[in-house]
Amino acid sequence: MNIDHYINDGQDPKVVEKLLLKLQDMLVPNETVAYVAVQKMPAVTLFPDSVALTARRILLCESTKLGLATDFKIFPWNVIRDVSFKEGILGARFVLVLKNGEQVEITHIPKNQARKLYQQASSFFEEYQREAETGETIRSGTEVLESALPVPCPSEIVDELTSKLQKLKSLFEKQLITQAEYEQKKNELLSQL
Repeated sequence: MNIDHYINDGQDPKVVEKLLLKLQDMLVPNETVAYVAVQKMPAVTLFPDSVALTARRILLCESTKLGLATDFKIFPWNVIRDVSFKEGILGARFVLVLKNGEQVEITHIPKNQARKLYQQASSFFEEYQREAETGETIRSGTEVLESALPVPCPSEIVDELTSKLQKLKSLFEKQLITQAEYEQKKNELLSQL
């Protein structure tokens, strides 16, 4: 795997290579990683977090279990309200503001990586917004976005349906809806699978 494109700004090659291998199985056809930023703490960074950016989504990758596992937080462009970064003395914070008002950030990104990450993310976000408004397909780097809305991965759809089904069951158990309403709504949700 050629990772030279992803380590131009001082990213740790081992972290980037390991991350890209994991992401290969998560990307949809025609989706490529455009940029990777890797956390660098002021002292020693044993298990750095990272951010991977595609034209469809932002993936926050948090190292867990002493670097043996990775938790992925995936944010398609349609759930994002704004992207920004804030520079500090020893690095920068990359910040996502979601449409639900929640702020998600990753700290200790080297300043040059944060600037490039912000520049690329802003570009993709603007393209997504134009596509959502006009319905046109916009060429983004080597990748053509196929629709105005990013395609969520199957696990995101299942997680959302599971959450809705749990809420529905809770409403039924609290006797806020009838058995018939519960069954009708449950069948509607399950038909989405």
